[in-house]
Amino acid sequence: MATPRKPSATARTYDVVLYGASGFVGRQTVAYFAKLGYTLKPDGTPLRWALAGRSADKLEAVKKACGPGAQDAGVVVADAHDVPALEALASQAQVVLSTAGPFALYGSELVAACVKHGTHYVDITGETPWVRDLIARHHKAAAAQGTRIIPFCGFDSVPSDLGSWLVATTMQAQHGQACERIKASFSMLGGVNGGTLASALNFMGGEQRSLLDDPFLLNPPGSKTPPAADHADVKLPVYDSDFKAWLGPFVMAPINTRVVRRSAALLTPSRGRPTHVTSKLYGKDFSYQEYMRFGGGAIAGAAATAFSAGMFSSQLAMKLSAVRKVAEKLMPGPGTGPSEWAMNNGSFRCELVGTSAQGHVVKARLADKGDPGNRATTKMVCESALCLALQLDELPGGRSYGGLLTPASGLGQVLVDRLRAAGMKIEVD
Repeated sequence: MATPRKPSATARTYDVVLYGASGFVGRQTVAYFAKLGYTLKPDGTPLRWALAGRSADKLEAVKKACGPGAQDAGVVVADAHDVPALEALASQAQVVLSTAGPFALYGSELVAACVKHGTHYVDITGETPWVRDLIARHHKAAAAQGTRIIPFCGFDSVPSDLGSWLVATTMQAQHGQACERIKASFSMLGGVNGGTLASALNFMGGEQRSLLDDPFLLNPPGSKTPPAADHADVKLPVYDSDFKAWLGPFVMAPINTRVVRRSAALLTPSRGRPTHVTSKLYGKDFSYQEYMRFGGGAIAGAAATAFSAGMFSSQLAMKLSAVRKVAEKLMPGPGTGPSEWAMNNGSFRCELVGTSAQGHVVKARLADKGDPGNRATTKMVCESALCLALQLDELPGGRSYGGLLTPASGLGQVLVDRLRAAGMKIEVD
């Protein structure tokens, strides 16, 4: 089967289309783009963008609510299961940014349309089994035509993935050595929106639930680092001398660790064989793990222990369909989320420590104000889309590189620079 020919960017009506724009995070992406002002592309013309979703009335209401900055934005109507409408959408866009979850229910046809029409794509999913299916279906075709399909561009999993990549690249630049081990600790304050909870419940209760325990779920064939038990998710509390704090299991680690491991595989020439990688960044037995940080002292240790026990119990309970049904009734519905005050006063901090086989150490920190699951996620995914729309030639591998990628392998330093410019603190020792 011949690879579809990728249409020229100049033939597209829009540079970026925001799909799911009437949802909770979707409305925030529209507001983010509306505040950009008169953004120019490299050719000196203004950025062209549009809102997309299944209801024209809701999209027009969101556009109006975002004020003058959104008045020139287009509106594209396409239901998540209307394949002709989705293909029409993809054919008009250089980049599609999707916030319409659960993605396993509402994202597959949209990604397929983007691959068919050579349209770059980013989203905020944390649904690893769904992405595993996308890799099997679309990676080869997207790679052959230079189309970048990049899930996990929100708080799942930009801090973990970019932070690990920065540690590894700095280790190579400063010491000429690959990272053998990276660990990360998270501190965060914020709420959860209904869409995120719906996505979590959907993939926890799906037929692919058993896949979640595979530490190499997203890795390319032949890139697993045995034994798998050494990469198993954290379940017990531990005091860490590098962080000088008690650590416990991090609720997002079963997502983020898989993404970082895929990046390590894609960015290792002997495995993924990308032509743009010239130095070995990750060691043969590379390991990555992450934790929730509780602080030092006995009280923090007790909190880490209690949290670990509670998380283990809740994970067991959520395997039961009856418990999930009760949770569905009690949780906020899709389209709802934390208050403006709560989102504005949230924050996150991710600290990473990387070591080489020879004992060299590199540390990094990523931090930002704003609720991580909403404000920070909005910034991350919008800037990811703008990397593709405005700086495609500067991205890793250049214009011709594609596939089912990760934030680090597909966006790299360009995203780091854009996030710094947007106010995120990103530091490397």
